[in-house]
Amino acid sequence: MAQSAAATAPYPVLYSFRRCPYAMRARLALVASGTVCVLREVVLATKPAALLQASPKGTVPVLVLPDGKVLEQSLDIMLWALRRKDVQHWLPTHPQEMNTVLQLIAACDGDFKHNLDRYKYPNRYALPDGAGHRDVGAQFLLMLNGRLSIQRHLMGEHFGLADAAIAPFVRQFAHTDPAWFANQPWQALQQWLQNFEASPLFATVMEKYAAWTEDQAVVLFPPL
Repeated sequence: MAQSAAATAPYPVLYSFRRCPYAMRARLALVASGTVCVLREVVLATKPAALLQASPKGTVPVLVLPDGKVLEQSLDIMLWALRRKDVQHWLPTHPQEMNTVLQLIAACDGDFKHNLDRYKYPNRYALPDGAGHRDVGAQFLLMLNGRLSIQRHLMGEHFGLADAAIAPFVRQFAHTDPAWFANQPWQALQQWLQNFEASPLFATVMEKYAAWTEDQAVVLFPPL
């Protein structure tokens, strides 16, 4: 939804790319917390100067707060938004549960993401194929399936931070070879992913937006 620049002055600015799983999970938390921001959809092949000025690393997501502070990591954006307003109760209330959530996310962002990249893009890493990394990455998915076999979501019966942070990466893994993924004995994980992709929240964060340009009308996300 386009708004005047004056109307958007209090809002943070989010640099995002629709299909990036890191940006996806940041948008999930912003929507879940009811945090409105100015959305600037980025084409990674032609990164805008404003993004590089805000964050020289040149990757998304990047959130520029109204006070000028810059959050450059997706998990930091999620925690910032949810700690301000956690209307859907995504954050664990007990420190031990929070530690478990952060460990799950770290495992996703570490070894699993390493293997996911090489499974999905073997040519980038001079590999003949990604099958070996697929099989190693599958061990993480097997663990998630075990958790989901005894509860609806990764930390219990309620969708929360762990689910939102990890689901975009499981989705990317699943979509690399959908037939192979569908043939795995991971019924609980497959159902969890299907529920995520069918959710109104997912539909909101996957809305398509034109690439941002300096002269573009301001776009608020989520739309008011």
